[in-house]
Amino acid sequence: MNIRKATTNEEMLLAYLISKASETISDDWKTNLLVASMNDGEMGSLSLYPEGIVSENRQFGGQISEYLFLDEDGVTVIASLYVDEKGRLFELDMWKTDYSPLIKLPF
Repeated sequence: MNIRKATTNEEMLLAYLISKASETISDDWKTNLLVASMNDGEMGSLSLYPEGIVSENRQFGGQISEYLFLDEDGVTVIASLYVDEKGRLFELDMWKTDYSPLIKLPF
């Protein structure tokens, strides 16, 4: 697992999803946020580790936001933001509807 800081474009997508979320996420969500790319065929999904805390013991809590956009090749991508059981950022799930690798994030 390659844990790293989010790219600027990843942060911009997360900020957009958080702005439309059904739950409130702390304004300092970027502080020490770490991410790890998921094995999803390069569609762009990320495991999210708020406050730099990497733990495998966290459990899925639910979806709080979703955004549909077109990749540069015209294929629909669905970006879904999930939180863990404590309401902390958990996962950015990216699904390109033809399962091909993501070309470019929308921001």
